[in-house]
Amino acid sequence: MRKSASHIVSLRFLPILIAIICAVIITSSCKDEKKNYVDDIENATEAPTMLTRDVETFISDSGITRYRITADIWYVYDEAKEPRWTFPQGLFLEQFDNDFRQNSKVNCDSAIYFSSKKLWRLDGDVVMVNVARDSFLTKQLFWDQRAKRIYSDTAFIRIVSKDRTIEGYGFSSNEQMTDYSISRPTAIFSAENLRKTPQDSD
Repeated sequence: MRKSASHIVSLRFLPILIAIICAVIITSSCKDEKKNYVDDIENATEAPTMLTRDVETFISDSGITRYRITADIWYVYDEAKEPRWTFPQGLFLEQFDNDFRQNSKVNCDSAIYFSSKKLWRLDGDVVMVNVARDSFLTKQLFWDQRAKRIYSDTAFIRIVSKDRTIEGYGFSSNEQMTDYSISRPTAIFSAENLRKTPQDSD
């Protein structure tokens, strides 16, 4: 009878053992992130529901890892009227292809992700680099994940490629930043002209 009772006790504690193992796995995978949960308050829009420091997280799409986000601080406002994530000290985002090769990267001073709309807003010194190593520099940018579109309606933008530099206002592109256009171009400089010195023009 003792052997049978011991067997029953072991089975009874098996789910608890599994839960502990899962908790250890989750903790070890997020060991570099420091999370704090905010207590309930009357107005949930006044405080985040979660604060995470030293973030490095991956985002998948259809089972494939597509993005990596690195940030110092990440606030989550899940209970707000407009659910959102905020990155007040900026973020670094990398986009990957199916073979986990870097397609593009984005760096900015601050960012907001409106989770219900799947819309990113990047602000400050926004710098993007695509797979062709073209650089995109602007002060504000939107990324609509549903429409698979990156755009800025009015902000000034400078695009620097191997053969030319384009400046203007308003920008629209695909997510890979390989098919893009400027709504109101103001200047186009060829790389050859940019390399010329004042003595060359005399």
